[in-house]
Amino acid sequence: MEMKRGALGFYFAGCLLLAAPVYAGMDPVRLYVDASDAPHNLLHTRLHIPASPGKLTLFYPKWIPGEHMPSGPVNNLTGLEFSANGKPLDWQRDAEDMFTFHLTVPAGANGVDVTFDFLPSSPGGAYSGGYSSTARLVDLSWNQLLLYPQTDAPLKIPFTASLKLPDGWKYGTALPVAEASGNSVKFQTAPLETLVDSPIIAGEYFRTIDLSPGRQPVQVINLVADSAAALEMTPEDVRLFSRLVAEADAMFGAYHYRDYHFLLTLSDHVAHFGLEHHESSDDRQDENYLIDPDKRRSSPDLLSHEMVHSWNGKYRRPAGLATPDYQQPMHGEMLWVYEGLTSYYGKVLATRSGLETNTDFREIFALNAAMLDHRSGREWRSLADTAVSAQLVYGSPGSGVNRRRAADFYPEGDLIWLEADTIIRQQTQGKKSLDDFCKKFHGGTNSAPAVVPYTYDDVVQTLNGVTPYDWNGFFQKRVYAVNKHAPMGGIENAGWHLAWTNDLPPLLALHEGHHKSTDLNYSLGFSLSPDGDIGDVMPGSPADKVGILQGMKLVAVNGRAWTEKLIRAAVKTAATNSAPISLLTVDHDFYQTFAVNYHGGEKYPILERDASKPDLLAEIIKPLTPEPAASAAAHN
Repeated sequence: MEMKRGALGFYFAGCLLLAAPVYAGMDPVRLYVDASDAPHNLLHTRLHIPASPGKLTLFYPKWIPGEHMPSGPVNNLTGLEFSANGKPLDWQRDAEDMFTFHLTVPAGANGVDVTFDFLPSSPGGAYSGGYSSTARLVDLSWNQLLLYPQTDAPLKIPFTASLKLPDGWKYGTALPVAEASGNSVKFQTAPLETLVDSPIIAGEYFRTIDLSPGRQPVQVINLVADSAAALEMTPEDVRLFSRLVAEADAMFGAYHYRDYHFLLTLSDHVAHFGLEHHESSDDRQDENYLIDPDKRRSSPDLLSHEMVHSWNGKYRRPAGLATPDYQQPMHGEMLWVYEGLTSYYGKVLATRSGLETNTDFREIFALNAAMLDHRSGREWRSLADTAVSAQLVYGSPGSGVNRRRAADFYPEGDLIWLEADTIIRQQTQGKKSLDDFCKKFHGGTNSAPAVVPYTYDDVVQTLNGVTPYDWNGFFQKRVYAVNKHAPMGGIENAGWHLAWTNDLPPLLALHEGHHKSTDLNYSLGFSLSPDGDIGDVMPGSPADKVGILQGMKLVAVNGRAWTEKLIRAAVKTAATNSAPISLLTVDHDFYQTFAVNYHGGEKYPILERDASKPDLLAEIIKPLTPEPAASAAAHN
């Protein structure tokens, strides 16, 4: 069955300019945020919203761009009060949409004053709604700190925002500043869309590193951390991040931001993720991310991934995600482009710039290909369905992930776009590549932030403009059809194939150390936590066949208390004898012993070279730019 192409419900023609004049129908909303209590998990908000007497509807942002689900943290809003002319107003939350508030503006009033507090670090929030503050820093997302009125152009409502920080704290943001004094800053009036698109990081320990000194546009890393030591970045790392900026510029051929800020938060006490914006990225990592090489090696492509989104996702955006406000549901069908292509180029650019090694690049593809190929959920569910239901899969529990699939449009996007890249290179005898598609589709001419929506047909037509091919058939088969096996064509076209080894690969060993896990997925059929908790069991694996379930706790191996070394030794020894491996487990207060009849030894995925074909992977990750003449300069 073929899914209807481009069934998105609406389409915005042309180009929506974020930098265009703000909505002319009203005076600016005045927004004051007092973050002086951020170390105590409290932000204070005060708004003055111009309004005429009569019924008024106000919205708290619900669908947050880049998060692909209704993740606005409305539960963390407290102490909400409305007033006009100094007198309190009654209000009512909408009975169906809990992000909507109704009130009446009294006669003689020209606006409404709103006050509330926000809890930046409370359990239960997703992504930017997760833990966002410590005693030393805060990650501030404007969508959490405002309400906006119902108008015919909500994203263009003008906002004049001001921020007060704790004494001595410094900040970083792409939002243009009007004036600053002491611990207070007032920003230039900007449309709501630009404000929400411009988060702020601030803290006691802060540093800025210029990645393109003496050049325009300005491209910097703003760092905030829980300690001064965490801010140290080696000259070599500065050079590599500077190369990332140069490689991105060379690949896309044009930029669509006034300045660009990597907003990097270094803390063990905030949510760890990356979120894209036009002129910045909200990147959150462990406190020692910059000073522990293994930490950065375990997540080398976070900053490159989010920067690619400035072109792919923010500038060129699927029509289903280019909604007219923050309340309309987003349609995620094209996330295999928005996130899948970004995932691919995040890895490619990290490797081209030297942030990731060629060996690690190949190992990541091996791990992802093996994982995807062993998911039984792909026997009933297309990749497109995981994208359409993104708001469900993002919040799905780990239990049963192999049977239900997850946000597979990221790793499977890697494989699909790698294959597209190799096809272009083969069809043109190496004269063109997927880079040429990115230049045509995402590049153009330099501009301020803008949104240019697209449909499925736009992607296919642009690819055909680079290299004539049955691109519709290509995507229909790999994205919209149900496929029992992961798409391996790109790996094979590139002169490699998925193979297996008995030796634990270095990058997987690093990931095990980082996540404190033991990976036996492709031998026994599960992974283990340090406490022996059994992870999602691979369908059809030896463990699955005897009835071992996720959530059980491993107690003993062959009659001895389990350890990582002991279970790996048992798997290795079983390869040379016929005795089953005895596993004692406990589930709640039920103990059970399983005899696992596995004799294949340790088994881990790798990519193995096929010497009969050219090594296109080596060509794909080859840098586009020469080494810079001098390292980037850093300043405090």
